[in-house]
Amino acid sequence: MKQWQRNILILAIGGGVLAFALSQVLPSFRTASSGMTIDTNDAALIKRGEYIARTADCVACHTTLGGKPFAGGLPMLTPLGAIYSTNITPDRETGIGEYTFDDFLNATKHGVRKDNSALYPAMPYPSYGIMPDEDIAAMYAYFMSAVEPVNQPNKASELPPVLNWRWPLAYWQALFAAERDFVPETNDPMLTRGQYLIEGPGHCGSCHTERGIGFQEVALSDAGSDEFLSGAIIDGWRAKSLRGEHRGLGTWSTAELADFFKTGRTGTTAAFGAMAEVVEHSTQYMTDDDIQAMAAYLKTLSPAPGKEIDLPPKQDFTTQKLLDGVYDSRGALLYVEYCQVCHRADGKGVPRIFPALDGNSAVYSRYPDSVLQITLSGGRMPDTPHDRMAFSMPAFNTLADADIAEVVNFIRNSWTNQASEVTVGDVVAMRHFLSKKPRVGTDLPPDLSVTHTEQGVHGE
Repeated sequence: MKQWQRNILILAIGGGVLAFALSQVLPSFRTASSGMTIDTNDAALIKRGEYIARTADCVACHTTLGGKPFAGGLPMLTPLGAIYSTNITPDRETGIGEYTFDDFLNATKHGVRKDNSALYPAMPYPSYGIMPDEDIAAMYAYFMSAVEPVNQPNKASELPPVLNWRWPLAYWQALFAAERDFVPETNDPMLTRGQYLIEGPGHCGSCHTERGIGFQEVALSDAGSDEFLSGAIIDGWRAKSLRGEHRGLGTWSTAELADFFKTGRTGTTAAFGAMAEVVEHSTQYMTDDDIQAMAAYLKTLSPAPGKEIDLPPKQDFTTQKLLDGVYDSRGALLYVEYCQVCHRADGKGVPRIFPALDGNSAVYSRYPDSVLQITLSGGRMPDTPHDRMAFSMPAFNTLADADIAEVVNFIRNSWTNQASEVTVGDVVAMRHFLSKKPRVGTDLPPDLSVTHTEQGVHGE
């Protein structure tokens, strides 16, 4: 080996050792000692913690189909492989039973485990970081005293060798998850509360904000960028833009948003995919005041950059053709055979039972991912006390790829809808993705014993 090669090798090894050593120290700069003493037997504190845990939707990621609440094991797909949620029950061997409050605080807000290693950002600590310590304390009391301990070992990630090392995450945190405080955008108490719930415990940006080159959210608040909540892909679903453009929430009223958060449906649409579980296990339990605050705040967001504020009007010729039996495309024939019985000839569906397809922004979205996935895999509405009939849509995955493309294009461009064309290649790609996607979700039934009058225990 030549001298210059030897020098480069020595520098590389030395640099690697130095980087590793520094990574062991970096998490310590994020941790804090609260000095707080938590009474984990305080009934009022436990009740408040339960409410906050619901607003944070902890159950969604930490519970599997057929699993015990909060016992972990849910696979989360990343471009590099699957990682699994951890057991956050108070089991002393496999859960967080040995966590002090400071351990819990540092994991939840700062992304640092009890052993001082960095957590994967699948845990939304960049959002939870703005939560006050008092709210985290209430959650700690709830998890330690009201959650059943479950002895279930955590699963190792399926990331490939080298990429499954945790120490580089310390640098990710330094680059992309700087410590921050909640900064209200207005003096209006209701809008401030809504902003806090959206940015913080609700961690809406985890799904509805695009990721950057380091898989970080490109913005954590509206003040950071108008790309905040402008829509993103998550588990093959298109989490829609929550901003003010036409294909976002531009056509939604505040009342419709509040109805959607509480019941998972409106007169024209319904929650599906991961959002159905958000309603079922989180937002339906929130107080009416909190729901109204979130809805009001979202309606203050400007349109996403480069997105249409309005679409040109389009006259509906589809309804009369279908009523007259005029099927001028294969997509129309397929719609009549497989879709019309529920969604009707006029594409309006049945209010609060079968969602409308005409005028539904999830249908004519710029991106067809969600329509393709629900067509191929089916879906169901959330179960709440407000609408106890949780209707399901069957999967139409037995249809040929070309037929799926035909009927989806018909739906996206009929009545008053206007959208880009779906190709057979798009269908093939989605079918391939679904063949590898693990069956995930939380099949815990909703807690019908909880009413909104019992929930007014949160901190302001």
